[in-house]
Amino acid sequence: KQSWLLPLDKLGDDYDVKDIIPAIAGGLSVDGKLYAAPFYGESSFVMYRKDLMEKAGLKMPDAPTWEFIKQAADKMTDRANGVNGVCLRGKAGWGENMAFLTAMSNSFGARWFDENWKPQFDQPEWKNTLQFYVDLMKADGPEGASSNGFNENLALFQQGKCGMWIDATVAASFVSDPKASQVADKVGYALAPDNGLGKRGNWLWAWSLAIPAGTQKADAAEKFVSWATSKHYAELVASKEGWANVPPGTRSSLYANPEYQKAAPFAKMTLDSINAADPTHPTVKPVPYVGVQFVAIPEFQGLGTTVGQLFSAALAGQSSVDDALKQAQDAATAAMTEGGYIK
Repeated sequence: KQSWLLPLDKLGDDYDVKDIIPAIAGGLSVDGKLYAAPFYGESSFVMYRKDLMEKAGLKMPDAPTWEFIKQAADKMTDRANGVNGVCLRGKAGWGENMAFLTAMSNSFGARWFDENWKPQFDQPEWKNTLQFYVDLMKADGPEGASSNGFNENLALFQQGKCGMWIDATVAASFVSDPKASQVADKVGYALAPDNGLGKRGNWLWAWSLAIPAGTQKADAAEKFVSWATSKHYAELVASKEGWANVPPGTRSSLYANPEYQKAAPFAKMTLDSINAADPTHPTVKPVPYVGVQFVAIPEFQGLGTTVGQLFSAALAGQSSVDDALKQAQDAATAAMTEGGYIK
């Protein structure tokens, strides 16, 4: 709408725009025109240790509930041997702990704003989300969890210190890589949990390439974008790094490829997770915004990080859940009033 980006309408005859997974293409298009091409796409899901699940006497369902996650985490936690039942993001940031907590809150029936942009942190659904998260992490999470983001939890999981980790689907190729992961042959995958309200706690995201308007090099840029996000690029990576390491989550043809299916045991669950996320209807109750684990307004980066700091402090025990939610409500109300969303 602001004309900051050029439409990608010269990607070449063999680019095959229709091959981009619809959920991913939808988030990068306006009025049916593509404005950014995805290098890789992701949702989030549960990665878990099959051996520890078996030892706990449990079987992970393909579509678990939060109640099951809590039950499994309690049984898998083994402090004496350095095993945490569950590892989840706690590091403050709109794209760190708030990506996880916003997606989780959707499954608890919460939302950032009601239809009139009134913040909703004073509602019981957010209290239920944050209390459940803090209690779960205190009982079964790693020490110092309020400093752990994606990378820290990845390292913990690869070292065998997590029973379960709920995070980006792209992590699957890292945790199942025998060169990097001590538990590579023991990992199972399941959809992100739900709470019986019809929404799962998974997000939708794409790392993408776009061309700013006003550039003198638009043709060269579009040629590069076309190459770096093409089917041919996937084949190039596969020939050098193996099919399991091809950038995931962007093209339907990759998931139909028998070689990829064989090399990537997580392929089907990744695609199912991406397809389960709906950015235009992210929550149980109606909302005025688009975005699953974020709110697609310019103010969200700042506000999301502020709220992330409050929730990280609650996880660290520096404030109560109630205090964190009250301060989040005040910060969001101020931001929405200043931005002219609330009159």
